Amino acid sequence: MPEIEQALGLSGRLTFTPHLVPMIRGMLATVHTRPREALTTAQAQALWAQAYAAEPMVVVRDTSPSTADVRGTNRAHVNVVVDAARGVLTATCAIDNLLKGASGQAVQALNVVLGFDETLGLPVIPLLP
Repeated sequence: MPEIEQALGLSGRLTFTPHLVPMIRGMLATVHTRPREALTTAQAQALWAQAYAAEPMVVVRDTSPSTADVRGTNRAHVNVVVDAARGVLTATCAIDNLLKGASGQAVQALNVVLGFDETLGLPVIPLLP
């Protein structure tokens, strides 16, 4: 959480919940926060879509993601909703932790550092298990 809070400038304002279930691959996480300004779900989704528009490995959705959506990919699927009555923004994210985990992230980061297309080599990873 410290890294998330530092990156977002929201120290002490987040609740991060990784969901652990007995499955071979995949991870689902939920993050709750109180926005600095009142937002609707539509406004929050538009902000997320704008923030990630140039990110080929992030898919912003208008429905909740599941681990089945990202199985065998190096992509993160994210969704955001706002509970206006309580002033709480909830973001959910699904990844395939065997690809978007350390190994896929390392390949993606290396591509960026070396000036290659950041997706190079990532769509062709074999899918096992």
